[in-house]
Amino acid sequence: MAKYGDEFLKVFTLSSNRDLANEITDHLGIEMGKSSVSRFSDGEIQMNVEESIRGCDTYVIQSTSSPANEHIMELLIMIDALKRASAKTINVVIPYYGYARQDRKARAREPITAKLVANLLETAGATRVITLDLHATQIQGFFDIPVDQLVGVPILADYFQEKNFEDVVIVSPDHGGVVRARKMADRLKAPIAIIDKRRPKPNTAEVMNIVGNVEGKTAIIIDDIIDTAGTVTLAANAMIEKGAKEVYACCTHPVLSGPAIERIQNSKIKELVVTNSIALQEEKKIDMITQLSVGPLLAKAITHVHEQRSVSQLFT
Repeated sequence: MAKYGDEFLKVFTLSSNRDLANEITDHLGIEMGKSSVSRFSDGEIQMNVEESIRGCDTYVIQSTSSPANEHIMELLIMIDALKRASAKTINVVIPYYGYARQDRKARAREPITAKLVANLLETAGATRVITLDLHATQIQGFFDIPVDQLVGVPILADYFQEKNFEDVVIVSPDHGGVVRARKMADRLKAPIAIIDKRRPKPNTAEVMNIVGNVEGKTAIIIDDIIDTAGTVTLAANAMIEKGAKEVYACCTHPVLSGPAIERIQNSKIKELVVTNSIALQEEKKIDMITQLSVGPLLAKAITHVHEQRSVSQLFT
């Protein structure tokens, strides 16, 4: 990628995923913007931008992963700091957009948190959002500013392409993920199967049925988020019961909370492939998990936005 000597491009990172942010600036060939995040004694966040950004196009890299509330507040305060320092544009790069699973009113008196976070970002002063695999694509419409949603399927598909499996089936863990599974299946020239799943309450899933043929095949389960790993491990066990030869799983966002790691280790999954949209804690870096980088993709997105070029070609 071309090296930047453009003094009007500034990239900053907050505390959620510094390794990814450093990788992005390495690909861009620029230094990380100087800023600091600290805490007052009562826990309030203190932010300081330590260089002039007047008239600059600024990019702030922050996943709103756990602890989500802390990371969202950091991002909002940083946006406010950049706005008050006269930045020309404030582009927020959110590899993982949290609070996205409440994207509609499924029951009476429920909030729509995905819209609430969108409102907060806009009100704070964000002028563009660059993100990766939103939990629901309609979240783009919650914003009145440009949203560039990149996709992780090509990165995951390329990894499995190199394994040269002979007889593959791509599995969607629910009906909502069929489009994502179809995209991977098209890249791998493979059929798809669908888990008919019922979720009686959040973080709880029951496998009801499998639509499609998995017998004798290598099954690859693809999802956008793996949180407690209940769905993906149930799906993997169901695949084996239905005669699948082996089961792999992949996702863009490895939330991996609560009993996730233990469930994965005790499941029929041979390998779990994820991206680094969320920084994995040391205890979650087990041999079964392979982490791929989205750094080059996000760096290209920043380049295209900064140079006012089309971002759509990055979808492939």
